[in-house]
Amino acid sequence: MDRARRQRALALLPVCLALAFSLTAVGSSYWCEGTRRVAKPLCQDHPGVLHCIHYSSGSRDNGTQAVQYIWEMGDDKFTWRRFHLGLWQSCEESLGSAGEKCRSFQSIIPAEEQGVLWLCIGAEVLNILLTLTSAILLGSRVSYHSSGFHWLKVDASVAILMVLAGLLAMVAHMMYTTVFQITVNIGPEDWKPQTWDYGWSYCLAWGSFALCMVASVTATSRYTAARLELAEKKSVRKGSQLSQHNFQEPKSSEGVWETEAAPSPAGCALVNISEHLPSDAEGKVSMC
Repeated sequence: MDRARRQRALALLPVCLALAFSLTAVGSSYWCEGTRRVAKPLCQDHPGVLHCIHYSSGSRDNGTQAVQYIWEMGDDKFTWRRFHLGLWQSCEESLGSAGEKCRSFQSIIPAEEQGVLWLCIGAEVLNILLTLTSAILLGSRVSYHSSGFHWLKVDASVAILMVLAGLLAMVAHMMYTTVFQITVNIGPEDWKPQTWDYGWSYCLAWGSFALCMVASVTATSRYTAARLELAEKKSVRKGSQLSQHNFQEPKSSEGVWETEAAPSPAGCALVNISEHLPSDAEGKVSMC
C-alpha cells in the first residue's frame, strides 16, 4: 500500500469508529445504571427467594388469632436491586430468579416528555445515517487511485456531513440526559432509583461525537491543503507560460534595429539608418 492510500485509510478510521460507537450505544441499554431500594417480600409469599423477610408466628389456644414476629427492622426490611436503561428499555434484577425484568422506557417517562424522547431517537438515527454516508464516500476514495478536483468535493462533503452528524449527536445526548433526569425526579414510584450514574453506552455515545468532530476537522484540513496545492501549481504553470512568452518576444525584433556606425570627428559617431527611412530623407544621425 502506497503512502497516499495509507493516509486515506487512516482518514477513514475515525469515521468507522464513530459509526461503530453510535450503533453500539443506540442498540444497548446501559446509558444509565444504578440501584433501587425495594421492600423485601415475605418468605412465605415468595418461597425460594434469598432476600425476604423471615418471621415466626404464634397462636392462641383457641387458634382463632395468629401473631407474627418480624425480626428485621429499619433498612433490613429493604433490598437493593440493580437496574440499567437505554433509549428503548429499562431492565432491573428480578427477585424470584437470576434473570432481569425489562419494560419500555417510554412507559416510564412522563407524558409531556414523550416528544423529546422521540426527537432524541430521530437525531440519533440521522447521526448514524450521516456517518454511514461519510464512511461510504471515504471508502470509495480509498478504493480508487485517481486524484483531482473530484476528490476535493468528496473531502468537502465529508467535512460538512461529519460536523452535522456531530451536532445532531450532541443535541440527542443532551435531550436524553434531560429526559432521564426529569424521570428520576417525577417518574413513577416503582421505578425511581436510589443511586444512579451514567454507563458505558453513554460514554460511547459521547465518544462518537468526539470522533465526528475529529473526522470533520481532518477532512477540512485535507481539503484546504489540497486547494492550496492546486492553486500553487496553477500559479507556477501560469508564470512559466509568461516567462516563455517574454523570452521569445525580443527575437522577433532583433533585426529591426541593426545599425552601422562610422567614426566621426569630435568623438561622435555617425549611425547609418538609411534602410529604415524614406528614400529622400537623410540617412545618418550623429551620436556623441
